[in-house]
Amino acid sequence: MLLVFFPGAKEAHLGGQALAPGIGFGQGVGIEIILTFFLVFTVFATAVDERGAFKMIAGFGIGLVITFDILAAGPLTGASMNPSRSFGPALVSGSWSGHLVYWIGPLIGGALAALLYENVLMEQK
Repeated sequence: MLLVFFPGAKEAHLGGQALAPGIGFGQGVGIEIILTFFLVFTVFATAVDERGAFKMIAGFGIGLVITFDILAAGPLTGASMNPSRSFGPALVSGSWSGHLVYWIGPLIGGALAALLYENVLMEQK
């Protein structure tokens, strides 16, 4: 449908992400690690941890972090924070340039946030 309504969408990678000019592979991975770390840490702190006082408004807090991530780094990497978010548009558009950034960064960032929260901050039962 993007191609029907927006004939130039093919050149825009059909909603996929791309690294901004001047952003290298390592920088892109680092940015995605940080973005995903913030997101997963917030999910643990608001929705997963039983001690969380913000469970009723967890979606609001998570949404704010996603908004912050997109505003802060959207122009740099596209702020994927999720490999499946990048895979679908890359598959449809055939644009795989720098695609590993959107797998390596979120997987590392998510794992680091989960390990930190689980082993340091989460109350052990």
